Amino acid sequence: MRMSNLFFQTLREAPAEAEIISHQLMVRASLIQPIAAGIFDILPLAQRVKHKIENIMRDEMDGIGGQEVTLPVVHPAELWQRSGRWSQIGDDMARLKDRNDREYCLGMTHEEIMADMVSRVVNSYRQLPFILYQIQTKFRDEPRPRAGAIRMREFTMKDAYTFDRDFAGLDAVYPLFYQAYFNIFRRCGLDVIAVESDTGMMGGTMAHEFMALTPVGEDTLLICDVCGYSANRQIATFRKPAPAASAPAPLEEVHTPHVTTIAGLADFLKIDQAETAKAVFQVAEIEETEQKSYEKFVFAVVRGDMEVNETKLANAINAKRLRPATSEEIRAIGAEPGYGSPLGIDRSRVLLVVDDLVTTSPNLAAGANRVDYHTRNVTYGRDYSADVVDDIVAADDGYPCPQCGNPLRTVRGVEVGNIFKLGTRYSVAMGATYLDENGESKPIVMGSYGIGTERMMACIIEHHHDDQGIQWPITIAPYQVMLVSLGTEKTPEVVEAAERIYIELKALGVEVLYDDRDERAGVKFNDADLLGIPLRLTVGAKGLKSGALELKQRRNGELREIAVENVAAGVKAVIDAEIAAIYATLKPEPLA
Repeated sequence: MRMSNLFFQTLREAPAEAEIISHQLMVRASLIQPIAAGIFDILPLAQRVKHKIENIMRDEMDGIGGQEVTLPVVHPAELWQRSGRWSQIGDDMARLKDRNDREYCLGMTHEEIMADMVSRVVNSYRQLPFILYQIQTKFRDEPRPRAGAIRMREFTMKDAYTFDRDFAGLDAVYPLFYQAYFNIFRRCGLDVIAVESDTGMMGGTMAHEFMALTPVGEDTLLICDVCGYSANRQIATFRKPAPAASAPAPLEEVHTPHVTTIAGLADFLKIDQAETAKAVFQVAEIEETEQKSYEKFVFAVVRGDMEVNETKLANAINAKRLRPATSEEIRAIGAEPGYGSPLGIDRSRVLLVVDDLVTTSPNLAAGANRVDYHTRNVTYGRDYSADVVDDIVAADDGYPCPQCGNPLRTVRGVEVGNIFKLGTRYSVAMGATYLDENGESKPIVMGSYGIGTERMMACIIEHHHDDQGIQWPITIAPYQVMLVSLGTEKTPEVVEAAERIYIELKALGVEVLYDDRDERAGVKFNDADLLGIPLRLTVGAKGLKSGALELKQRRNGELREIAVENVAAGVKAVIDAEIAAIYATLKPEPLA
C-alpha cells in the first residue's frame, strides 16, 4: 500500500477525552474515530490488525475442531425469555420493537441463539460432541463506556460454544480452550494470566478469565507468587485466621458518643479492629419466577477488619443484584445507621448473612442499634444466629494465600477473554436435547468461550508502545515493513530504487506500507514511529551510494544495515526471525 493512497490522518495531539495511552494512540494513529459514546469507526489500518487477530483466533479454533458460523445480531425476545435472562438483565440489553410490535434485542452474547440452533439439528448422541464458533458484532449498552476500545458499547467478539453428551466431555474439552486461548494471546504478542472468576450472568459451574495486567484495568486480581494461585477479587479466597479460643463474656452496653465507624470504635475501646463486628446493609433483588422478582433487606455481618465482597454476598443468597439500603429502610427493621447490630432487629423482615469467620470469633464489639451506643462481647450462636453463613469477605493485598499461606498481592487487569463451563442451563431452556444409546432424552452439556477483538487490540497497545507511538508485534501489525523514500524530483535515482525495492518486497510476500508522500524526512519518520510498523527501511541517496540501507526495528530501536543488492531477502529474513521469536513463547499451560 502506498501512503499517498492510504485513508488516514495522523494527529500530533490526542483529544482531551482520550485518557489512557491506547485510546490516545488509536485516535492519533488513525485507527479509530468516535461517532458516539463507546461506538467507533474502525479505519483501514485497524481493520488490518483486527483481521490478523481474528485469523489467529480462527486458526486456533479450527485447530481444536471448531466450525465457524454466523448468527444474527438481532434476537427475538422469546428466546431470551425462555432462558429467563430477558428479565434478569437490566439496561445493558438494548431492546427494540419491529413494525408488528414484536420485541427484540441486540445480541450482547449468543448462548440462547446457539442452543436454539443446535436444538433444530441434533437429535442423537451420534452427533455429539462438536464445537461451533463465530466472530460477530455485539452490543451492550454500557452505562459508562470508557477507555476507548477497552469498554465499548458496540464491539466484535469471537465466541465459541462446545456441545457434549455429559460433563465428562465438557471437562475434557475445557482445557483445550484454555490452551488455545494462551496460544492466541501469545501469537498476538500479548502476555496474559488466567484467573478463576465468577460465572456471573452466564451461569455455570466454572469460569476463568484471561487478564492483561495493566494499571488501567478495572478488575482487581489476587496472585500468589509462590504457588501460582490467582483469582479475580470477586471470588478470591484466602486463609482466614483462627481466632483465639475464649469463653463468651457477658454482653456490655457502652456509651460511645459520635463513634460511627469501625476505626473510631476500635480507637475508643482501645481494641483491634479484628475484635469488632461490622454491619453492612443492602437490599437484594431476588428472582421469584422468570417474570417476577422481589426485594429483600439483607443484613450482612463481617469482622471489622474486613470488607464485604458484594459478588460473594449476592452469590450466597442468589440475588440478581444488590443496592445500598437507605437510612429509612435500615431504621424500619429496627437497626440504626452507624450503630447497626444483629441484636434486636425484626428478623421477619431481614435476611441475615454472616461471614464464616464471625461465627468462630467470640466477644466482638458491635452496634447497639441506638445512637451513641455499642455492645461489647457479642457472640454468634449465643446472642444471634444467621439465615446464611458463608464466605462473604473480600481478599486483599497481603492476605494469606488459600493454598500455601504466603502473602497474596493485588494487581490490576483488563479481561481480554473468558471461558465458562455452562452445563445444561441453556440447553434445557432451549430444548437442546439428544437421545442416548438407550433412547433416553438428555440435555446437551455446553461450554462458552469468548474474546473481544477491539479490547484485545487496545491491550496490546497498552503493552507495546513508547513515547513516540505504537510498537506492533509483527504477527498482527497492519504492515510488516514501512518503506520510507527520501527521494525527490532532484534525486530520481532514489525514487527509482524505492519503487524497485517496493516491488521486490511484495514479490516475496512482505506486507509493505510505502511512504511515497512528498513530505519532509522528519514527518515520515514521526509517522512511522506513531503507526508502529515493526520494521522501517529507509531509502536515501547516502545509503544507495554506500551500498547499504538502514533497517530500524520499532520495538527496540535497533539499527542494522542491509545490502542494497540483497535488500528484499535481507528484510524477509529479519521478518521471519521476528515471527519465530513470537512463536517461541508458546508453551503448554496446565489448567489453573
